[in-house]
Amino acid sequence: MQQPERFSDLPEYAFPRLRALIEGVAAGGPLLPMSLGEPRHDLPPFLGEALAKHAGLFGRYPPNEGYPDLRAAISGWLRRRFGLTEAATDPDAHVFPLNGTREGLFAACLALVPERKNGERPAVLIPNPFYQCYAVAALAAGAEPIYVPAEAETGFLPDFAALPPALLDRTAAVYLCSPANPQGAVADLDHWTRLIALADKHDFRIFADECYSEIHRGTPPPSSLQAAQAMDADPERVLAFHSLSKRSNLPGIRSGFCAGGPKTIAAMRKLRAYAGAPLPGPIQMASAEVWADEAHVDASRAVYMEKFAMADRILGNMEGYRPPEAGFFLWLDVSARHGDGEAATLKLWRETGVRVLPGAYLSRPSPDWLGGGDPGARYVRIALVERPEDVERGLTLIRDCLG
Repeated sequence: MQQPERFSDLPEYAFPRLRALIEGVAAGGPLLPMSLGEPRHDLPPFLGEALAKHAGLFGRYPPNEGYPDLRAAISGWLRRRFGLTEAATDPDAHVFPLNGTREGLFAACLALVPERKNGERPAVLIPNPFYQCYAVAALAAGAEPIYVPAEAETGFLPDFAALPPALLDRTAAVYLCSPANPQGAVADLDHWTRLIALADKHDFRIFADECYSEIHRGTPPPSSLQAAQAMDADPERVLAFHSLSKRSNLPGIRSGFCAGGPKTIAAMRKLRAYAGAPLPGPIQMASAEVWADEAHVDASRAVYMEKFAMADRILGNMEGYRPPEAGFFLWLDVSARHGDGEAATLKLWRETGVRVLPGAYLSRPSPDWLGGGDPGARYVRIALVERPEDVERGLTLIRDCLG
């Protein structure tokens, strides 16, 4: 199947497709949403006070590059969490606050992907399944999105090195999400090191979506920036993205950042000056306090650990279940009993009222030269974001209905 080349060729976004699938079908029980990755854990307890303390900044245009307090807090977190050096985290040159990481993940292609690469239309490599923003960003920049399967055979991470050298030579950028949405797979330091070496060989950038890095089962996932530092890579090679949405249960304040080389950050700042908007001042100042605090992150992670154990206990003997390494999604293979994720989603909704997301709504069919088939079609994505008692009820209904 030919890959889409225009925005209009892309299918509808995942959640309107889900609404259309279940429209007119009566739910078989009380609605239990397990489709959207919207964290429902407690907010940082000091958030309201922090916002109120700086409410006067709503009366001022915030600086394009972000307030110094926020950039310093981000730099400090990067040093503490990943062991990065002060030189690699200079708040004036290496970090850029974002109006939610989706802003940055999209803008990265516009700011950093050239019109031509080695005389050809540039390619942007994307894991398949993937966060839908990646594909739209590539198309908006005039690049060709290449959807690289991330399946069980490759550890649910894409094998970019197996692609034809001619394609890699015209690749301008690679997106990689680790921990992966939706599979929960983690790229270890060796994986990042090999990808950076491949990027050096073929001269492309890495856009590392690390937004789920703080939700894990005991071993903190490494950052691409750690690997780049260890191998003394070109600092412009990697641009890493992080967010308070998942780490701190704050999807509504739209606060994140990217970190990378000074030329890369300068390009991102320049694009925003013409076409974007910085975070409102009170949100920036409150975000600085949130990045500086780990107690609320530890408390939230403990609840996720409870949910991971719950999933292992309830679904552990179910065919197609695989415990995730990190993140808060289950990627459940339902093909043996139900054919595909759409059929399983519809059955689950009709019989229980539990709402999950068909995996094919996050993926694209692969062309024959990439193995064919749709790497998401066999699966449903289950979000473990509701209260533990609701997650337990939902997982039990899933097991009884689909198992």
